[in-house]
Amino acid sequence: MEKKLRVMSERPMNAETPTEHLRSWITANTAFFSRNQGAIPEDPISLSEWRLVIEGLVETPHSFDFDQILRMPKAIVSNTLECSGNGRSLLKEKASGNPWTIGGVGNAVWGGVWLRDLLSRAVLKPNAGHVACEGFDIPLGSKGVRFIRSIPVEKAMESTLLAYEMNGEPLPVEHGYPLRALALGWTGANCVKWLSKITVLEKPYEGFFMDKVYRVFGKGEDPGSGRVVTGLPVKSIITRPLMNEILPVGQIAVSGAAYAGEVDIEKVEVSVDNGSTWTPAEFIGPFEPFAWRHWQYLWEAKEAGTYKILSRATDSEGRKQPMNAVWNVLGYGNNGVSEHGITVQVS
Repeated sequence: MEKKLRVMSERPMNAETPTEHLRSWITANTAFFSRNQGAIPEDPISLSEWRLVIEGLVETPHSFDFDQILRMPKAIVSNTLECSGNGRSLLKEKASGNPWTIGGVGNAVWGGVWLRDLLSRAVLKPNAGHVACEGFDIPLGSKGVRFIRSIPVEKAMESTLLAYEMNGEPLPVEHGYPLRALALGWTGANCVKWLSKITVLEKPYEGFFMDKVYRVFGKGEDPGSGRVVTGLPVKSIITRPLMNEILPVGQIAVSGAAYAGEVDIEKVEVSVDNGSTWTPAEFIGPFEPFAWRHWQYLWEAKEAGTYKILSRATDSEGRKQPMNAVWNVLGYGNNGVSEHGITVQVS
């Protein structure tokens, strides 16, 4: 992996994308953030040995080899993927976990097959309610807890891709080669890498990464009682200028990205006076389902001084990005406007 990432931990590898690499609508594979619970396989698995098993509440259990996957109808979709804890370190009160700033997000064009096409061949039983995904990565903890997540069968059948390409290239090892489950518009925690087994269940999978982690809960609350982390909240980030950048008086291009998971971004507004007034930004670049919108605002900075720049997004369902995020123990879903503002000096 090229050193284009800000590394937070080596084992497991957790590293975020520097802000400068978020300015393109497509995030390069070598700059795409890396979030892992276990060890990244040292070598790519042999495709001649790899199998994807589908079992559980299906009429006909299946085992697919990679050639069978490649012969199925191909889908190509763009999808913005974000770590559940992205922005955690920006919260005013400390939360547990890796200190992500804004770089735990990226947008890629993914190629693969629809999960529904595989499940249709296996034929779901009437009581099928959840689909659990498991990879062949190796747990790092002494207890050997495997990373297994399940999603509702409706999500599996409607908008979940099994990706074997990323930005026109074979899926990199660090991003799940040879196959990764992508629950489109949902956080990376729902997108299992190095996919090897799919188990159809009646109820959500019970396990550490379903019941203790990736839940939104407060101090003193049972993690299992918290809301499961699924879709992305409406959010905008500023990628230009950088925090504490010194800029000349005159026209300044303020730009960034906005995303809302399964729904579209309706508008983005920018404030250069710490939220006293707001002005609409313009969208630039492609507009695709499940992918972020890039935006820019041309600011005429007429006077020298210190300025706090904020951006806020509104999605197609009318949800507006809040001024401050709702704090939770593990710092998930920080989409606060204030937390993502930047300060610049105009001279």
